[in-house]
Amino acid sequence: MSLERRNILLVDDELDFLKTLGKRLMLRGFSVLTATSGEKALEILKDRQVDLVVLDVKMPGMDGISTLKMIKKLEPALEVIMLTGHADLEASLEGVKLGFFDYLTKPVDIERLVKKIKNALTDASAQSETDPSVFSNKLKQSMILADRLASLGTLAAGVAHELNNPLAIISEANGWLKSKVAREQGLDDSLRQAFEMALEKIEKSLERANRITLGLLNFARKTDSQIQEVDLGELGKEVFELTRKAADKAQAETRVEVFSANPLAKVDPFPLRQVLLDLVTNALQAIDFNGRVQIAIKDSGPNVALEVTDNGSGIQPRDLERIFEPFFTTKPPELGTGLGLSVSRSLVEKLGGDLQVESELGKGSLFRVVLPRTPQPESLDPK
Repeated sequence: MSLERRNILLVDDELDFLKTLGKRLMLRGFSVLTATSGEKALEILKDRQVDLVVLDVKMPGMDGISTLKMIKKLEPALEVIMLTGHADLEASLEGVKLGFFDYLTKPVDIERLVKKIKNALTDASAQSETDPSVFSNKLKQSMILADRLASLGTLAAGVAHELNNPLAIISEANGWLKSKVAREQGLDDSLRQAFEMALEKIEKSLERANRITLGLLNFARKTDSQIQEVDLGELGKEVFELTRKAADKAQAETRVEVFSANPLAKVDPFPLRQVLLDLVTNALQAIDFNGRVQIAIKDSGPNVALEVTDNGSGIQPRDLERIFEPFFTTKPPELGTGLGLSVSRSLVEKLGGDLQVESELGKGSLFRVVLPRTPQPESLDPK
């Protein structure tokens, strides 16, 4: 079957745009199906042969990302090209995680869309054949994905930097308002309480926004090392202090155990602290109420190991090979972006170490950070 006679499913809630785009694709020889919602698109997929989907991100009801998730459940190999009205970083990251082929911004350049459709259909055809080109094609797709991730990293750094300035202004204004409310004597009690609740919501949202921008920056940038002698046991205690609120909420038992006679290491404490914070936060999210999270400092030959263990739900064996991939996560969107473990492994490797994982379903997980006691020459190079 020629590429031009393949069935293309267009999904967009804007009927005029849908009709116009459909006609332009049909003039170029494609067979076109249309749907004005994600729900209707899924109905068509169950009844008709579809070779590729062109899907709008912003739709009422079931949006493009939710529709993409369902499409990939129904037909994992079906290629999807996404359309968005503006450069949408969050949608792009989510689309990469779910496995879309590519995306275009509106207004759509028809020739660019046709080219992407043909590329996607060609790749899909190659993957269905049992010859050496399949391996070459998969390698090509991996390189394309890596290039997309690099581009997204650059975009992420730019977005984070742009957000940091207004976030700092909002934080400063919020602090000023809190002090103003605290000093104001004539406020009615109910009004004071309403102000305090509103300001607390702003503060929590700022904390979340700052965590997001920090994660984006750490994913995208390289920083200079600040090597110093660190007591790893004390660093573990500091991390538990920083996560105390989350531990109390989970009613979790936390403790640091030092099994090494020499818990000191010459290392940059800032990235190591971030790694431990991410691992402990993940552990606290994995355990049930009254669970346990431990940081243990142990000798590992000439090196030193920091082990973060929990007695939570454990990790599915099929997920163990993917948990360090950028954007891979089994958490709901409000709890994770899938960047944390990828960033953590990168940071540990820059310190000259290794991040390892062991897990057993129903019993818990162990993440082991193995570090040299003194930095290796290559880990000192900030390049």
